[in-house]
Amino acid sequence: MRWDNLGESPSALFGADVVSRTIDTPEFRGITFHEVRARSIVNRVPGASRMPFEWTVNPYRGCSHACVYCFARKTHSYLDLDTGQGFDSQIVVKVNAPDLLRRELAGRRWRGDHIAMGTNVDCYQRAEGRYRLMPGIIAALRDHANPFSILTKGTLILRDLELLRQAAEVTDVGISVSVGFLDRELWRTVEPGTPAPERRLDVVRTLTAHGIPCGVLMAPVIPFLGDAPEQLRATVRAVAEAGAGSVTPLVLHLRPGAREWFMAWLGHHHPHLVRRYETMYADGAYAPTWYQRRITRQVHELAAEYGIGPARPGEARRIPPPSADPGSDPAEAPDTSAEPTQLTLL
Repeated sequence: MRWDNLGESPSALFGADVVSRTIDTPEFRGITFHEVRARSIVNRVPGASRMPFEWTVNPYRGCSHACVYCFARKTHSYLDLDTGQGFDSQIVVKVNAPDLLRRELAGRRWRGDHIAMGTNVDCYQRAEGRYRLMPGIIAALRDHANPFSILTKGTLILRDLELLRQAAEVTDVGISVSVGFLDRELWRTVEPGTPAPERRLDVVRTLTAHGIPCGVLMAPVIPFLGDAPEQLRATVRAVAEAGAGSVTPLVLHLRPGAREWFMAWLGHHHPHLVRRYETMYADGAYAPTWYQRRITRQVHELAAEYGIGPARPGEARRIPPPSADPGSDPAEAPDTSAEPTQLTLL
């Protein structure tokens, strides 16, 4: 591995002191932790992004959830780390994240904008059980009454339930749990390092019971494997029974880095689908618009049937929906209640 981005220059991502630890325990066997001191922790989202927020905090790079479709795999290549198995097992840990965040929130130029977490890799992946960065991060946001949101597949978030309750008393807190399907065989192969879908729904149930609103990102909906009408119905029904305030479907998208890893997985587990995927994703990272609309419509109809509604863009993160471009024709503005929402997910 080459750490080109280390040093004291203004462009360096991390300081020069890196400690790599391979932890030989059943929980972390085969995983190497690269402990670094980040130069900054509040990151601006690129202007061209589809995200409905501007700032993020990511205490980790790489993710032991090992989701074969994870778009963030490409980010490992910036450090000359492998985007396949290396992404799953070479975890960069920003050990100074809580202290650095507290300092940046106190800075004179910080305006108290919403901060989203879990939008790159999961901040409640297994490494968090060892490093415990999130309690300090949430406490800093609480103490500055800074609005924030968390997207996760991890049940470890319940460890920080009391901190989340305290933060919700002084600022807007949005929690979203990612549950794309209930199929256990599909889960074991496509998301092998994550808690089971029903355990994630238990997180929704617990947070809601403690007065913390929680939505579900039904993500990803995987074409030909998790999109049958009966599968969609079973998932939406389970989401509703867990007490989620909203459910938002997101169809699988395959960016460079994730695409190659996912297609290799597909060829091994479902070779008969390879040609269909090559056709469906021939034009880029996203499924055809007609397919996205069909899935969105089906899920929204099921959500209405079971008494829950789709989230407006940014609603789970307490973010107002973006306004139309000043020069656009209002008559041509999309109907967000029917249009597919394709966001960056874990």
